[in-house]
Amino acid sequence: MSRRDETPSPLHVTVNDVAAAAGVSRATATRALKGEGRIADETRERILAAARRLGYVPNAMAAGLAAGRSGTVGLMLRDASNPAYGLLFSLLQDAADRHGLGLVTVTVGVGADRDGAQQIDALHRLLGMRVAGLLVATGGIGTGQLEPFAAQVPILRVGRAAAAGRIHAVGYDEPAHGRLLAAHVRGLGHRRVVVLAARAELSSTEGVRATAMREALEAAGADVTMIATGARPSDGVGAALEVVRDGATAILCASDPRQLAVMRAAREAGLDVPGDVSVTGCDGLLPGADLLGLTTLRIPVEAVASAAVAAMRDLLSPGAAPGPVRRAFAGDLVPGSTAAAPRRG
Repeated sequence: MSRRDETPSPLHVTVNDVAAAAGVSRATATRALKGEGRIADETRERILAAARRLGYVPNAMAAGLAAGRSGTVGLMLRDASNPAYGLLFSLLQDAADRHGLGLVTVTVGVGADRDGAQQIDALHRLLGMRVAGLLVATGGIGTGQLEPFAAQVPILRVGRAAAAGRIHAVGYDEPAHGRLLAAHVRGLGHRRVVVLAARAELSSTEGVRATAMREALEAAGADVTMIATGARPSDGVGAALEVVRDGATAILCASDPRQLAVMRAAREAGLDVPGDVSVTGCDGLLPGADLLGLTTLRIPVEAVASAAVAAMRDLLSPGAAPGPVRRAFAGDLVPGSTAAAPRRG
């Protein structure tokens, strides 16, 4: 059997295989596959037909390596099973397509990655692919941990507005979100309130929201019980309901899954929402949230994804401005039906 008659595995088809199958040189095959150079139509069609028959797929990453660095951007994403991160991923991918950027993504569940070691390893893998920049959409690693990478490529945090040094950021205005929810609950007349959130070291986002809620409520004269707990939505719920039994009339949760956990436990305990206790969340992205009537805050995922990819495109452009990118977007309050004026105290 001649070399031309052999059919390599599609996983290992190279330009050399295509050239041999078409009976041309490697240089001619390369020009035809790239659509470059002056090649006879019959020769070009023979090369393209051979590529289709063999299942040849251009190796964009290898082409980028040959040029010094790929045109692909790496994305570190927190667990995409979370609706907020799942939607963010889809929107980032759509925005990257619109701006002509390739996107290669790695995800690491932060629950078992307390010190961010797995995520740092994943960032090393992305840089090993010679990505042109990094989008970091997780609160599981700190800005200080990202700084050493910033000397190699532009790094932009997505979803977190707070950054420092050479790390860029396009995120949500979480302090504003906390204040909006606090003002809504205080405006309904609640004077004794529980704020329930994960500890800041487990979720920086929940920590920032919770701190803003507490500060705004206390500034408005409310008595606040702060419960900083574990990362699971059900963590701390029992303690929060104990404070309700002792007289609190509202529980402000730093996420919608946590809000649902409180509502479920309240029902099991025979407490009416919002009659006995008002409950709020934050994210506004849970499927069916509108049908459940959740009182929450809808984070502006679309605006953040679009602005983050546009900022990365600009950072990768020749002559990009050296100054850091710092943008924050505030979402909209969703009043819902899970928070109402208190019936007691």
